Amino acid sequence: MEPEESAGGRGGRRLLHPGSWPVRWRLALASAGLTMVILLIFGAVIGHFAGERIHDDFNRELKGAVRTLAGDPETYITHGPRLQDYVRSNDATVWIFDSQRNVVKYSPNAVYVGPPSVGLTNHGSMRVATAAVIGPSGRLAGYVQYARSSEDVNSTIERLWLFIAAGVFGGTLLASLAGLAIANRAMRPIASLTATAREIAATRDPSRRMPDPKAEDEVGELARTLEQMLRSLDSAREEREQAMQKQREFVADASHELRTPLTSVLANLELLQSSLEEPDHTEDREMVDSALRSSRRMSRLVADLLLLARADAGRRGERRRCDLAEIAGHAAAEVAPVTGEHHLRIDNSKSIEVDGNPDELHRLVLNLLDNAVRHTPAGSQIDLRLGVDGKSRIAWVEVSDDGPGIPAAVREEVFDRFVRGGGPADTVAGSGTGLGLAIVRAVTASHGGEVELGTSSRGGALFRVSLPLAKISQSVTPSLGTL
Repeated sequence: MEPEESAGGRGGRRLLHPGSWPVRWRLALASAGLTMVILLIFGAVIGHFAGERIHDDFNRELKGAVRTLAGDPETYITHGPRLQDYVRSNDATVWIFDSQRNVVKYSPNAVYVGPPSVGLTNHGSMRVATAAVIGPSGRLAGYVQYARSSEDVNSTIERLWLFIAAGVFGGTLLASLAGLAIANRAMRPIASLTATAREIAATRDPSRRMPDPKAEDEVGELARTLEQMLRSLDSAREEREQAMQKQREFVADASHELRTPLTSVLANLELLQSSLEEPDHTEDREMVDSALRSSRRMSRLVADLLLLARADAGRRGERRRCDLAEIAGHAAAEVAPVTGEHHLRIDNSKSIEVDGNPDELHRLVLNLLDNAVRHTPAGSQIDLRLGVDGKSRIAWVEVSDDGPGIPAAVREEVFDRFVRGGGPADTVAGSGTGLGLAIVRAVTASHGGEVELGTSSRGGALFRVSLPLAKISQSVTPSLGTL
């Protein structure tokens, strides 16, 4: 387990609070901690009683040996061989004293353990058992000392504690591993639910199903609850999509139907305008001119709404192989009469073939150029450039200017509908509907491309549209033209 994680920023690190650990780690830690506490208590009790038992057995051996020596008549024979038999097997020490505590004899290689004192005493590392010898007359005849080193006993007890400590450590380790394994097994259904939920969140597809629970427990109940929630969300989404689709189709159909009466109104107004050429009808002609301008504006707005509505409804116009450079040239020629004091420069000498709808692509380039004209001051230069990326087979169209650029307040939403920038031409071009760049994005998306907003090398706005390339034509050395 890694107790630290990167805190981000400048490479700092912070301690993880145990409450933020995964559940499986916390379960394993709780299991190991509980097991360690139990083993520590058990080991302490067993070690204490086992150590006391070893000491008691050692003391009983000393007492038994000294009683045996005290009761053996040959112990007091000065040259008797019995002492060597008592000490041979365990490196013990035997001392025989008379009633005046004078040494009578002692075992080979005997270690001095002090004057006799009845009972059990310690002399350095030696444990000494001393017994008084009573003669036949009932009077004190002397003393017997039997001593052995307690180092072996202490070493045995130390090994016992070492084994207990190893047992506690090993038991704790096994408990932690077992707890982690059990926790992993128990959390596996949760992990599966989490993975599925993460995929649903990434794909935004509530129609996917949660894994079927294999047990009738809390995890199974959670899985069934999440499945019911997803089914409800999926049904709600389908109902919403159906309603939205009907609304999109209605708007597209309504916009289409509006074009016919608007066309008739425009035609009649134009006829009426041409019939009012005489000076006597000046006032009537001004009213007709105003109605005609409003009708033309409404016609453009309906056309814009129709294009967007068709894109929302998923209706694609007829596609065919077309020359993007030629379409861009026609769009530039159309916008040229209204550029005023702007300088329009185009680079479209190289043929670039794409699969698309020529009218929609024409509208895309026209809107980009019209947007540049509207939102740059007089005297600004507007560049229209086209090119291809052979590696990714992408055709691109760039429209850039040296104007003030896109205001920061609308940069994030500039492609939304009915968003108008605060350019210097707004007061002049008040007829803008705020749909131009929204149409650019819709047309680009319907053709499988992308549109990006950036800053030109001269500090103005730069719009770059990338479209899939149908076929790379024979390269022609580009040249610059000016309209």
